[in-house]
Amino acid sequence: MSRVLLTGAAGFIGFHAAKHLVGMGHDVFGLDNMSPYYDVALKEARLAQLKELEGFSFTRGDVHDVEFMASHFESIKPECIVHLAAQTGVRHSLDAPRDYLDANLSGFLNILEGARRHRVRHMIYASSSSVYGGNQEIPFSESHRVERPMSLYGATKRANELMAYSYAHLYRIPLTGLRLFTVYGPWGRPDMAYYLFSEAIMADRPIRVFNEGACSRDFTYVDDVVDAVGALMGKPPEGQEPPCRVLNVGRGEPVELLRMIELLEDNLGHKAVKELLPMQPGDVEATHADISQLQELIGFKPQVSLEEGIARFVSWYRIYAS
Repeated sequence: MSRVLLTGAAGFIGFHAAKHLVGMGHDVFGLDNMSPYYDVALKEARLAQLKELEGFSFTRGDVHDVEFMASHFESIKPECIVHLAAQTGVRHSLDAPRDYLDANLSGFLNILEGARRHRVRHMIYASSSSVYGGNQEIPFSESHRVERPMSLYGATKRANELMAYSYAHLYRIPLTGLRLFTVYGPWGRPDMAYYLFSEAIMADRPIRVFNEGACSRDFTYVDDVVDAVGALMGKPPEGQEPPCRVLNVGRGEPVELLRMIELLEDNLGHKAVKELLPMQPGDVEATHADISQLQELIGFKPQVSLEEGIARFVSWYRIYAS
């Protein structure tokens, strides 16, 4: 088992990843700056659960802070890294672009520098399906060109992949980037559509449906994502030059946005009032992951359908929001 630095530990995916990695027997050193991008109380509630786990410890700090990160690496001496800390959200990048440069570029560089200095065995980091931009080839494959991101968020994630490639080439650091496709589930982010829709439906407020609902997404349940992270931990890139790869992590099954809304209505027991709007700048009409590489590498088989996943989310949401 490994000493794992897990950044973004109080975040949505980080919370689930921490529980999964501790369950596998790893010593997990969680790090998070507790950003107020969304309700910090939700992050604190996640963290309260994690702090009860034997094998998990937490430090509050910012990956953008050069001196802090250098000291933190010296203190914990990680053998592996799961880097999930980032400024997320396509739409927020329209309003606060500099937040993305600080967290997603400067912060990522600090993590790479720590990995270099401490010769970690494997670093896994979160990229995004947003790197595919307006790609018209469906399903999205890792072999497709990704030179035209539709948002600054997507551009920073593509920059991360290029930075990782250079560090793998220069310093032989094994690096795996995960292009995540619309991750959802309990303890999710309040800025995500399914969460916003749930709040609005329960309050009898209209929901804002962009592109008049003519969108589809490869919705990926969070447990399937962290299963992939755990399985990949002990499988660093080997036998390739440089030791660097990117992998799609999705269900491989796009679903229309209107179908997701129907499932929320069924589980919440309320009908949605839909405000149909044009496409939001930075968004794309469809995402669909080709997951054949991940299937071949770790036998990846997503277990949770959208029907089951939405039911689990709503069960959690009813308790948390009450």
